[in-house]
Amino acid sequence: MKKFAVVAAMATAFLGSTSAYAVDLEVTHWWTSAGEAAAIAEFAELFEEKTGNNWVDSALAGSGTGANPVIISRIIGGDPMGATQMNTGRDAEELIQAGLMRDLTPIVEEMGGLDFYVDQSLLEPCMYEGGIYCLPINIHSWDWLWLSTKAYEEIGQPVPTNWDEYVASWPALQEAGILPFGLATGWPFSGVPGVLMSGLGGSDLVLAINRDKSADAVRGEEFRKVAEALDDLRQVISPEMMVPSFGDVGNQILAGEVAGNIHGDWLAGDLQVAGGVAGEDYECLPALGLGDQLTGGGDSFYFPVLPEGTDPAVIQAQADLAKILISPEGQLNFNLVKGSMPIRTDIDLSAANPCMQKAIGMLDKGLLPSGDFALSSDTQQQLQDLNTEFLDDDNITVDDYIERYASIIESAD
Repeated sequence: MKKFAVVAAMATAFLGSTSAYAVDLEVTHWWTSAGEAAAIAEFAELFEEKTGNNWVDSALAGSGTGANPVIISRIIGGDPMGATQMNTGRDAEELIQAGLMRDLTPIVEEMGGLDFYVDQSLLEPCMYEGGIYCLPINIHSWDWLWLSTKAYEEIGQPVPTNWDEYVASWPALQEAGILPFGLATGWPFSGVPGVLMSGLGGSDLVLAINRDKSADAVRGEEFRKVAEALDDLRQVISPEMMVPSFGDVGNQILAGEVAGNIHGDWLAGDLQVAGGVAGEDYECLPALGLGDQLTGGGDSFYFPVLPEGTDPAVIQAQADLAKILISPEGQLNFNLVKGSMPIRTDIDLSAANPCMQKAIGMLDKGLLPSGDFALSSDTQQQLQDLNTEFLDDDNITVDDYIERYASIIESAD
């Protein structure tokens, strides 16, 4: 028997595929950094190995803000991909309501349900009128302070254990010519206020603003602490020293050129690819070393309804991929490289690095709703624009920032 036939037979036995020949399945995503590309390659390899089909990779630059419009326009325009990454949140609501996303309920039932999800709230944005239309494949959190071991060795101080110690170290870092805070251009700054809100304001503040849309909470004393911390931070950010991507900031941390960065746990994948070792070359502080809960959302995969007349083998390939993404093997292979937490804990995570171990240890307290989980795309964009403007314009006072933030939350749907 030829090798191809053996592969096809194995795939049929493993996943119940109806096809005896290879088909192409286009998968769109915005994972383009070194760590992200290495992670998505784990899914691609497993898909091809288990099914004998071809993963056609369509990576889109610009993260979610740049990729989502392209993904949505293709689906609406009648040129859907076989599967696509989208943030777990409200971005796909209209596509689901329009009947353009595949109902995965039969696939889920075939798998025996989704009780293995460590936090069932992750599935809520995927549910619509009794059906399930997406599969969360990881738990991501913005709530991380990354610190450079080399930078603190340079100034003869221990690596900080929380935000307050980190802020206190800024003068010594500046005197040594080390940037206290590194930043990439564009969207990375948009996540910083939410991290400060969680770490400094606490879970009650996050719930009041992100879940309850309380403008009064924004105008309160707890959020003022957040705004003042953001104001302090923008004083030590050097626009001329900004780098193109968050992966570049990771390289600066490893080199000791910058002391710290607030960024999501996906930075861990790039640090790993660059040869960094957690606990040796860098430290990671969840919730700024102050809180005991993380805000969480993550990435989900959706499977658009394919045009009439599509080869049934391609439709079957969609189902096969859906199963692989949340299988124990897929979850372990992908998340160990990505730096995110897996959506299931019935797998051996002993190989996870110290950062992931810290995050997993906090899951028992549940996840707080992040902005991209609880707020509409329009509200998210308004807040991102405000944050960018605040960073760029020192004439915007803390009072101005608070009032504008409150106004956005007040009108949020």
